[in-house]
Amino acid sequence: MNAFFDSFKNHFLISMPHLDDPHFEHTVIYLCEHTKAGAMGIIINRPSNVDFTELADHLGIQIHNPRLSSEPIYTGGPVEAERGFILHTTDKVWSNTLRVTDEVSLSASLEALEDIAQGNGPDAFRITLGCAGWDAGQLEAEIANNDWLVCEADLDVLFHTPSDMQFTAATRVLGIDMTRLSPDIGHG
Repeated sequence: MNAFFDSFKNHFLISMPHLDDPHFEHTVIYLCEHTKAGAMGIIINRPSNVDFTELADHLGIQIHNPRLSSEPIYTGGPVEAERGFILHTTDKVWSNTLRVTDEVSLSASLEALEDIAQGNGPDAFRITLGCAGWDAGQLEAEIANNDWLVCEADLDVLFHTPSDMQFTAATRVLGIDMTRLSPDIGHG
């Protein structure tokens, strides 16, 4: 086994057309952690049928910023699907916040959701239920199988691009037009 390890932390994983998994079809994942032990990321372009009002009601949180009422909650992945995760800018930190980079953090606390509902949240954020996870070597095998395109994360795509445009915007970071790729590549 190669002793060299290349971490894709702070990168996007863009699903390839042949990836035949309903959890990940046509997704962009932001990788929050990637070590030899495994990887963890958040799907950023899959809005759920839950909005912030519904989540706040479920958690007993009162929303003080009406602009947030219809803020979508995203399906972050099939792992821990009932657990909330907040990808956000680093201008706010809570006790269990994981600093991914100097610009991006990940939190999973009720306190973070309460601050967001109060209007005291970070400048930019994306709230998800669930995450995506890979065991040691699993993600590397999927990348070697060409299941994912990998590119450096772009903050504008992460926080300021509408979810229905993120897939195309992320592929543009690589200079690729995914509509020109066939799902049958390499399967002749």
